[in-house]
Amino acid sequence: MALQKGDQAPDFKLFSSELKEVSLADLKGKKVVLQFFPMAFTGTCTTQLCTMRDSFGFYEGMNAVVLGISVDSPFVLAKFKEEQQYQFPLLSDFNKEVSAAYGALYEEFVYNLKGVSKRAAFVIDEEGKILYAEVLESAGDLPDFKSIKEVVEG
Repeated sequence: MALQKGDQAPDFKLFSSELKEVSLADLKGKKVVLQFFPMAFTGTCTTQLCTMRDSFGFYEGMNAVVLGISVDSPFVLAKFKEEQQYQFPLLSDFNKEVSAAYGALYEEFVYNLKGVSKRAAFVIDEEGKILYAEVLESAGDLPDFKSIKEVVEG
């Protein structure tokens, strides 16, 4: 069953592109904006994360942490982050556990690839409750950035 507003967000521990472990529990007391994306270096994914990059100051000013999550390795994510100058962590869900827990995992993606993150966005409050949940079936669609901002503003 898909996660919905009001549900407790599944905790996770993932390694960032800097090879540092990041957990949702460690971010308690801040709002968290999770941006799941299928694959680094692809057009729509770059647009999704560049939109977050370009509005990063807004989220930082609202005591919110932005995290990007994909099934790419931390090494691929490090290069992607460097090239696009993202100010927020990119987390590797290489084992696909977090994407699955959030209902954001394609069983089969393009080119017969299996287990790729769906494009999805979640806003989690300071106590770990989901305030916003959007999982997109089409990888060509983008999250509703306006609604995400409104939810973060409270």
